[in-house]
Amino acid sequence: PANPAPLGWRGLRMDRQMSQGRETSRGRDTLKHMKISADFTVVPDDFAKAAAPEYRVDGAPAISFPFYIDEVDSEAQYLHWAFTDPDSIPVCGFEWIHWTVANLPIDALMFDFNDSHALAVPPDFSRQMPAMIPEAVQGRNSSASHFVGRGDNPALIMRYNGPQPPDKDHDYCLHVWATKQPLPGLNQGFWMNELFHRLRETPETPDQAVMYVTGRA
Repeated sequence: PANPAPLGWRGLRMDRQMSQGRETSRGRDTLKHMKISADFTVVPDDFAKAAAPEYRVDGAPAISFPFYIDEVDSEAQYLHWAFTDPDSIPVCGFEWIHWTVANLPIDALMFDFNDSHALAVPPDFSRQMPAMIPEAVQGRNSSASHFVGRGDNPALIMRYNGPQPPDKDHDYCLHVWATKQPLPGLNQGFWMNELFHRLRETPETPDQAVMYVTGRA
């Protein structure tokens, strides 16, 4: 089916992993004051290696997982994030890029009904974003690398690719930034280093937070 909704993620609710200001079982966030959380610490099957065929594009898990963003700087207007796999470095020699987003207007997100302070990024947001929020942009992931050779399908190389660790469980990093102004010069299909350059060049100090989740092998 076209754009199927992943099943069962709401039933996986547990204590959220709050990333800011204290050490957790998954890691420590020593950044500013934004918080990121999720209803899981292990990425559920619908969004990862065990995803059903209808939830994949060219073999890669294509349904992005839901998460929450809380206590964002009240003056911030835009969100940007990178979801990467540092544990891929011993496997392939570089940190695998799974999903990058820039210039997402905060006003485009819904508040979580269970927490009036948290912005909710819904499941399958990566595939829905181009139609719902065309001003937001998604960057290239590592499937776009010529070293990987997975083609040029935008639905694969410029969207979420879920965790598929080949050797053992990996810990994946979601880093979110919030800015008052959009980051200039980022178009659909930007590379992650371009996002980092624009964040360094902005005259403001972005609000930011980091969360780690586990992908099962």
